[in-house]
This record gives sequence, structure tokens and C-alpha cells, in this order.
Amino acid sequence: MEALDTGIVQTADVQFERRGHLGVVTLNRPKAVNALNLGMVKAMFQQLSAWADDDDVATVLVRGAGDRGLCAGGDIVAIYKDMLHGGAETAGFWAEEYRLNSLISRFPKPYVAFMDGLVLGGGVGISAHGSVRIVTERTRTGMPETTIGFVPDVGGTLLLSRAPGETGTHAALTGAHLTGADALFLGLADHFVPSESLPALAEALESSKAEAAVERYAQAAPDSALAVQQEWIDPAYAHDAAEDVVRSLRSLGGEAAAAADTIEAKSPTSVKVTLESLRRVRGLSLEEALDQEYRVGLRCLAGPDFREGIRAQVVDKDRNPRWKPATLAEVQASDVEGYFAPLGERELGLHESAISSKSKETT
Repeated sequence: MEALDTGIVQTADVQFERRGHLGVVTLNRPKAVNALNLGMVKAMFQQLSAWADDDDVATVLVRGAGDRGLCAGGDIVAIYKDMLHGGAETAGFWAEEYRLNSLISRFPKPYVAFMDGLVLGGGVGISAHGSVRIVTERTRTGMPETTIGFVPDVGGTLLLSRAPGETGTHAALTGAHLTGADALFLGLADHFVPSESLPALAEALESSKAEAAVERYAQAAPDSALAVQQEWIDPAYAHDAAEDVVRSLRSLGGEAAAAADTIEAKSPTSVKVTLESLRRVRGLSLEEALDQEYRVGLRCLAGPDFREGIRAQVVDKDRNPRWKPATLAEVQASDVEGYFAPLGERELGLHESAISSKSKETT
């Protein structure tokens, strides 16, 4: 094991080491299912940037400490406390997190993510944009933001918009926890490896090329339940109005009607803004998607439902959020439109930065 590169922001919450030609990132907050904070995001960005230019590092592996999961997302308790004081720290955290997501998507070497256990929200952002995404029989992933009055971010709207048919729309609006097989079907992952084989795979990555190492341990995945459900998902979610989606689901009965119940329990504003986000993001680059999600996220910080959703699910844990407005019918089109309005000087500007970087590379 080699020491950390010099000049990298260091935090006990994320550890870096080099094993042979493998750079290893270990998220190290197991009691919090490795939830991300600002220090972790900044440290990862700096270390990955250094490894991108290090000829001694051929592959990068990202994994989580403990046995509960890779990463349960951002630290929403910290976000809740920050919202009580205006939300400026959260806005800064998202800006750094989205820069990291963009870097991961453009990383010039194999970026292997062990998506074992819980991989939710921000955990998807540090894994599903990578080039070699591994799920296991223990994987439980998804973008559950509508449950807490928020909207999928970290590029999640773009990832889910690219899923087969309307299955990504279903996953986004219901906030469902998905299996590894479902993640493969949606396009959020590439390979299925039994969890018991992950240590051996990690060791193989130290000296073997990523493709060869993964091929040695990958197996056929179980069947995806989501793939079977696509038959009723596609027609039900083909609508651009959330009320029409719910009406269509109810008319189908069974699993579809249960999905309608789930959606109607979520924040009505979040449901409508999420659906609009998925429609608008089609055909955009990741950086454009992140810029859009940043606009939406700052509007969520200023609204009542995000704070109320975290309170109900995590702080007071009464599971009884009081959404404002309380129904889909009360959320006006003009309300939804406001979430996408330009931020002026507060724009994140990742798309412009990406264009500028490409321009410099060609001159």
C-alpha cells in the first residue's frame, strides 16, 4: 500500500490508497451508510484529478466501508439543519458534488464502482456515471427523492430518462428501491458479481486490466422485476401530466394501481417537477442536466416540501408529511415552470465549463 498523494484534502470520512496499479477510494462513514459530506466530495475530486494524470494508476475502484452499502446519498440531516439557516451550505455542497459527478463521467481510466448494498441518491452519482459499474445480489439502489419533497439530482434525471421505455419515469416518481438486476435493466450498471467475490475482484484489479478482472468474476444476473412490469409501465407513464399518469395507473389495477397510491403519497410538487425534469432532460449532456438539476434544487431549498419531507422521514420519523400544496391538482403549471427559471449569477455553469475545456483541448 502506498501513501496518499501530497496536496490532497484529507478527511477521515474517505480514504485513498494505491495497491499495485489500482487507486482505491473507500467511503468511510459506515454508521451513516457512507453518506456524503462536503469534505468527502472535495477530497474525492482532488484525488481523482491527481490519479487521472498519474501513469502509475491504471484503474480506480470506489467502494464503501462496512456491510450496509456503498453510499446512502447526501447527508440529509445536515441539509435539514442548513435549511433552517438559509441553505447556503447545501447549495455549495451540491455545486462541488455535481462537479465530481461530471469528472467521474469523463474519467480517462476504468472507474470501477462496487454498487453493493444501499446505493441511493448521491451514491448513484458517484457510481452510475462510472465506466465499470458492479451490482450484487445485495444491491438496493434508486432515486427516492420524491419521498422527501425533493427531485432526483446528481445526473439522476438524465440516467433515468435514458432507461428503456418509461421504466425510468416509474422509478423516479415512485422512488422505488431497485435490485441489482433492475439497475442493469435500467442502464445504471454493467455487471453482476456475487458479493462474496468482491474482495477477490478488488485484488485482481491491482494487477489485471479492469475488463479482464471483471470478466473473471461476473455472472448472469437474476431476472429483473422491472423488465416484466414494463408492459404496463410504458403506456401508463407515457403522459406528460402527472394526473394523467395516476389516472392511467389506477385504470389498470393491480401493481399499477399500487404504484398510483405510492405516487400520491409523495410530495405533489416533487412529483410534477420530477416528471417535467425527465421530459426536459432528454437529449441533454450530463453537464446540462446537472445545471438544470441545480436550478431545481435551489428552488426546492426555498420551498416548504423538502424540509417537511426530511422532517417526517428522518428527523421526527412520524412518516406523516404535510405537503404544501397537498394534491397534484393544486400544483399549477406556473409553479412547476418556476423551478426551471434561470438563476442569473447563481447558475452552476457546468455546461459552459465543459465547452471551454474542450475548446482549450483542441487549440
